[in-house]
Amino acid sequence: MIRALKTLFDPEPAMSEEAIQQQVRLVAAAMLIETARADFAEDAAERDTMEVLLCSVLALPPEKVRDLIAAAAARVDASTSLYEFTRVINDHYSAGQKLRLIEAMWAVAYADGDLDKYEEHLIRKVAELTYVPHADYIRAKLEASAG
Repeated sequence: MIRALKTLFDPEPAMSEEAIQQQVRLVAAAMLIETARADFAEDAAERDTMEVLLCSVLALPPEKVRDLIAAAAARVDASTSLYEFTRVINDHYSAGQKLRLIEAMWAVAYADGDLDKYEEHLIRKVAELTYVPHADYIRAKLEASAG
C-alpha cells in the first residue's frame, strides 16, 4: 500500500532524448493515420501521401516509415482519445512544428481528392488542442486545397 502511494508522488523517470524523438515521430504518424481514418475509408492515395510526408519530414527510409506507421496504427487502435497525442505535441513540438503537422494532416485529408467533414473536424480539433492559431489553420487548409 505504501509502495503504491509512493509511486503516485515520485516523478516519472526522465526519458532519453532518443526515446522522446521516437515518441514524437510516433505521434506525428498517429495523427496522420487518424486523419486518413476519419472518413472511415483509408485509401491508397492517403497512405502514399502519409509515407511520402513522413519520409521527407523525418528523413527516414521508406522501410523505417512503414514500421513507424504500423506501430502508430497499433497505438491509434489502442487509444481512447486525442489527449494522449496532443499532450505529447504540446510538450515537445514548437509552434512551427505544430503548424507543419496541421499542414501534413491537410495534405492527407486532400490526398484522395475529397475532403470529408470528419477529416476537417479532426484537424480543427487537433489545431485547437495544440494551440495553432485559427488563421494558420485556415491558411494551411487553403494551401492544401489549392494543390
